[in-house]
Amino acid sequence: MSSKFSLARIMMPIGAILPTPAVAQEAPDFFGAALCQPPYSTGSATALYEAAEKIAKADTSILGAAIYPLPRPIERDGFVAKAVLFAGMSVGVLLEGEVAVEAAKRYGLSAEKSRLLGASSLGFARQLGEEQQGMREMGLISIVARQGPAMAGQTLLACEFVSHEDRQALESLEAETP
Repeated sequence: MSSKFSLARIMMPIGAILPTPAVAQEAPDFFGAALCQPPYSTGSATALYEAAEKIAKADTSILGAAIYPLPRPIERDGFVAKAVLFAGMSVGVLLEGEVAVEAAKRYGLSAEKSRLLGASSLGFARQLGEEQQGMREMGLISIVARQGPAMAGQTLLACEFVSHEDRQALESLEAETP
């Protein structure tokens, strides 16, 4: 038996175990998803959630959300995110620092009227354009940046889907709250 043949035989199982670049999967663009790139859909949100489940165990102790620490920070546009967050029908990243104002300037967000019944002390949002509202019959999609007491030292940047019913309920509650 030649040394070439025996070396190939030894290497075969190793090659079968290690992923090749064509087989290896890249991490999803959680930051892009937080900026609604591509625009929110239940399919894309599900795929992102399943990817996050493979990365880490979720912390569900804050705001009723599932927060997944990332294996390494994501840096984009001068912001750093170390965790991805899923809450209701929203997907986002937690930015390091209380940087909602800076995120609002960078991503063209306007001050929100609502404070989410005290959950947000500072919030900004921009509703996506008509052509990006793929679920318009069910609700509206917006990019949001929020900070508040539950996220001390961090800012939520998220692509948020809010149903028409939830939006009306929140508006009614806020109207009744002094």
